[in-house]
Amino acid sequence: MKALADLFSTDYGLMSVAGIAFMLGMAVFFIRLFTNKMDESAKQAGK
Repeated sequence: MKALADLFSTDYGLMSVAGIAFMLGMAVFFIRLFTNKMDESAKQAGK
């Protein structure tokens, strides 16, 4: 429980949460970007 309290109440804990959230958001962005590019490439190859 102390670890959870430290995570949301200290500056280094909040920076860790921000870093994790940023990296998860970046992962979602890149997955969507790459899947859209693959779909566009497949459509052009099928023509």
